[in-house]
Amino acid sequence: MTASDEPTPRHDRVERHATPGPRNSLAHWTAARNPLRVAINYVVVWLVRISPSLRLKRWLLRRIGVTVGAGVSWGLEATPDVFWPDLITVEAGAIVGYDATILCHEFLQDEYRTGEVVVGERAMIGAGAIVLPGVEIGEGASVAANSLVTRDVPPGATVAGVPARQMGDEGDAPAAT
Repeated sequence: MTASDEPTPRHDRVERHATPGPRNSLAHWTAARNPLRVAINYVVVWLVRISPSLRLKRWLLRRIGVTVGAGVSWGLEATPDVFWPDLITVEAGAIVGYDATILCHEFLQDEYRTGEVVVGERAMIGAGAIVLPGVEIGEGASVAANSLVTRDVPPGATVAGVPARQMGDEGDAPAAT
């Protein structure tokens, strides 16, 4: 793969917003997002997290702006971004596992960042995994449980760990005995 063939890093796809005052960006969240909208999103997300009905989950997620493909399975306790759920796309047949979190924002000291997250068709996100803003998970890719996804996952690949790395890469293979 040449440098021109490499995918765009997630940091190049996130939008940066300067903190409007002397404190950290989270202290100014009400300037970034309407508090009523966040409160409504929070209630809907709470319902999504506890509902056992996949049909209801998909319907609720669409109401807060998540793009949800046909046949998406959203696990119990899985959490979409409460501030920017409209930046999430989960394509047809994908699975978001139990207690997984998809974030589309990062509140930092001098700025906050927002970025779209795309979960490709039939991709799987394992239980307890966290996906950061700007990440794209390719079609048919798998994210292992409890992984922290800080960069894109190629189609069909399996990633695991903190930070998540593609399985089968040099150094990931078990030692010979």
